[in-house]
Amino acid sequence: MLACLFLASPATARESLGLYAGWGAFRDPLVPRCYAIAMAEPSARQRDYQPYAAIGTWPRRGTRNQVHFRLSRALAPNAAISVRIGDRRIVLTGGGGDAWPRNDTDNAAIVAAMRSAATMTISARDRRGRSFANIYALPGAASAMDAALIGCARLR
Repeated sequence: MLACLFLASPATARESLGLYAGWGAFRDPLVPRCYAIAMAEPSARQRDYQPYAAIGTWPRRGTRNQVHFRLSRALAPNAAISVRIGDRRIVLTGGGGDAWPRNDTDNAAIVAAMRSAATMTISARDRRGRSFANIYALPGAASAMDAALIGCARLR
């Protein structure tokens, strides 16, 4: 599954930092940025987009572990979006087919929860008013996030 994400974007100087269960870590020194990424679990339900979760680091911006979700469907206007990780539920913001934490506190809480939970589920309503969910297996997520951080530690 990760190979599809890797091949879907233009060929650049991106380097693999490792594969960890269903998660991959990559470095793009041209930007520079590093990120951990995984595709959502397969689903037989209709999808507008290929959903993925990414946790990125941009050293020049001073940004570390920034969470971003590409959702499987285009969102309804003003849709409520949330992520459930273990017993924790956090409200997200977003638009189109994307979602992200509302603030740095929520971002840090998501990253911390991902380190100890088995699954993560993002839920919302699509533009037709239908509920949908994208589910992620979290084994390997912590290792991929750590590899991305280490991979960008010397990039400036």
